Amino acid sequence: MVRFITFEGGDGTGKTTQLRVVESRLRELKRPCVLTREPGGTTLGKMLRKVLLEVGDEEIAESTELFLYLADRSQHVKQIIAPALSAGKIVLCDRFIDSTLAYQGYGRGIDLDWLRGLNDTATQGLRPDLSFLFDCPVDVGLARASQRSAHSQAGRPREDRFEREKLEFHERVRQGFLALAHAEPKRFRVIDASRPVADVAKQICAIVDRELI
Repeated sequence: MVRFITFEGGDGTGKTTQLRVVESRLRELKRPCVLTREPGGTTLGKMLRKVLLEVGDEEIAESTELFLYLADRSQHVKQIIAPALSAGKIVLCDRFIDSTLAYQGYGRGIDLDWLRGLNDTATQGLRPDLSFLFDCPVDVGLARASQRSAHSQAGRPREDRFEREKLEFHERVRQGFLALAHAEPKRFRVIDASRPVADVAKQICAIVDRELI
């Protein structure tokens, strides 16, 4: 039974928008669900998100970045995800274990097997039942992310640390996500996120309807 659904993809792929589409669809179907995200799904996570994503002058070491994400995930699973699943709810999560593998593994070059072990520790072995990977060319995604930053509240740019990474980094992340999806075709559904939002929404709602039967 599909109860834990994750939404993965690079910056500007529209995964957060589509997560809300699925939430609306589940509410139409009278299926209780919880919408959450990483980092930032808990009170502690909100503080960690501020540290991790805000642009600042002080560089964050790669290992520091990794362990902050894992701390967020450990708290997230214990406080939000596991209790919701135990209560019979469907959990919709914006980023989870695959983002660590794609960004810190493929993007930063940290050993993938080590990361998988750390993920297992942080999640106590919990894995998604279904993962949507929203994929589009890197330049398209970054252009969308830049436009989103330019239209943030009060006109203040909110470009995060990852959006400022070089194009080569984002290309490695994209290829990492695609490699993960190729390795687990039963769990992943790769979505062409370069299409219009309405077309993507129609596709993922059809998948959700089919998987939840």
